[in-house]
Amino acid sequence: MRQNFDVKGGPQLGRRNLPKLRDAMKAQGLDGFYIPHEDEYQNEYLPASNDRLTWATGFTGSAGAAMVLLDKAVIFADGRYTLQVRDQTDPALIDVEGLPDPGPFGWLAQQSLAGKTFGYDPRLMTPNEFTKLEAAATKAGVSLKSVDTNPIDAAWDDRPAEPLAPVVPQPLKHAGVDAADKRDTIAKALEKDGADATIITSPASVAWAFNIRGGDVACSPLPLSRAIINKDGSADLFMDPRKASEELRTHLGNTVTLRPIDELESAIASLSGKTISLDPALASAWFFKQVEDAGAKILRQPDPVLLPKACKNATEIAGTEAAHIRDGAALTRFLHWLDTEAQSGEVTEIDAALKLESFREDLGNLNDISFETISGAGPHGALPHYRVSSASNLKLERGTLYLVDSGGQYLDGTTDVTRTVPIGDASDDMKRHYTLVLQGHIALAVVRFPKGTTGTHLDALARYPLWQAGLDYDHGTGHGVGVYLGVHEGPQRIAKAWNSIALQPGMIVSNEPGYYREGEYGIRIENLQYVTEAADIPGGERKMLGFQCLTWAPLARDLIVQDMLSPAEHEWVDQYHAEVLEKIGPLVDGEVSAWLKAACAPL
Repeated sequence: MRQNFDVKGGPQLGRRNLPKLRDAMKAQGLDGFYIPHEDEYQNEYLPASNDRLTWATGFTGSAGAAMVLLDKAVIFADGRYTLQVRDQTDPALIDVEGLPDPGPFGWLAQQSLAGKTFGYDPRLMTPNEFTKLEAAATKAGVSLKSVDTNPIDAAWDDRPAEPLAPVVPQPLKHAGVDAADKRDTIAKALEKDGADATIITSPASVAWAFNIRGGDVACSPLPLSRAIINKDGSADLFMDPRKASEELRTHLGNTVTLRPIDELESAIASLSGKTISLDPALASAWFFKQVEDAGAKILRQPDPVLLPKACKNATEIAGTEAAHIRDGAALTRFLHWLDTEAQSGEVTEIDAALKLESFREDLGNLNDISFETISGAGPHGALPHYRVSSASNLKLERGTLYLVDSGGQYLDGTTDVTRTVPIGDASDDMKRHYTLVLQGHIALAVVRFPKGTTGTHLDALARYPLWQAGLDYDHGTGHGVGVYLGVHEGPQRIAKAWNSIALQPGMIVSNEPGYYREGEYGIRIENLQYVTEAADIPGGERKMLGFQCLTWAPLARDLIVQDMLSPAEHEWVDQYHAEVLEKIGPLVDGEVSAWLKAACAPL
């Protein structure tokens, strides 16, 4: 079992730990302290030793922040976590506000706190974020103090140990490009930009640039590490030496010096007089200060690994396609199980999550799940990032919808797929809402767009059918996905919020519109797809890009209102199901095979 269903977080953590935190704040002369969700590595998913926001408040969401004062505390969470944050925090101790509006900085700017001192940990904030904090503090009359020791760390007397998972090579047959060649490409870009070196602070970027993987972060094969890559292609890789084997040292070769992580600060201090590339959206404010104190010049620019990592090479795409077909067979077995045994009304959310995990385990090459399965029955499906626990576990009751969002980590690819299915008979509203979501999904699957288009330009396509019905959803429509790396990967995304990164061939994105009726049910349909050069359009005057689907598993035919579909949408559903049958059919047999043929029959 790769996931557990213990109760995580909860109001008892805030009750127990806020007094400890305030004592530590007083000892440092602080009237307030800012707590972001992110850790030193700007991770989305955190090792237990770095989950400071949960420790202080009880909130376990993957995005959020808190402002803790000596006499009050405020937590900020977005629309995905509106209900969860209220369940997991004590309203007598912690006020709940929205993210991004007003957000922690907007909230602070509205306060009158003249003469107060607020602390912040520069290791946990990028310079971009610090600039916002500084502007808000000025408006509130607050003075800011950078802390050398985070007061949470000082107060956290039972803090888990830092992870020490082994770091291993990612074979060339999966990576597609030799690590030395990757770093040479980065080095040439540095030299062109007038930089002597770059400090790579993101573990995902380090993993890609050195063709290595680890296990320090749950569900993501990340090694907690940093690197300095020089313009001649040589590099220093900083990590705990206990994670390194002789195989790893041989893999890294003579141009990479493996150094203990505690030598990073002295290595930065030796960069005096050089020009260093740093990403103000990824590297923490601590790095910027260290480089400035070293007497080096900072070149502010995006992490040079981000775009090459996002634009998958042919080997990565082929591996990802293969991983998705295998994963699709496991998911198809699960969907058959849902349509047969799970229709009893006695199966629970945990039963279902474990059953799906077992089907993936049966493949024999599952390294991990790519995130904790979202297994939402009935009203829990209306919580986009719901996590089932032993305390919340519901049965999949007849007359309801069941939403399952899950994925696997394989050496050749990372999967992420969502399906919504009926348990028993669905209502007319359920079917209508499912069909609206499906129409948005189709629109984003078939769109053709010119070079230079960003995900922000495309986001409205997936929402349009819902908007015309007076509906919407409070999350992004698509996120990037790595190859045996993070299931959430930038810099590209499809969302209302502005994204300046143009979609380019090889980029993988999710396509996941949804609809959520609070207290009743949720609907989401998610496939992964990657950007390709599109076939010429007759009469067209410009080259276009498009998407190629990666995810293959049946949709819920019983939830589709055929009369709502246009002829083109009708054709898309039939064509998609024909491809599902072609790709997945040979991998299943018996009852599952017969079920799949029926599930994929033309509408």
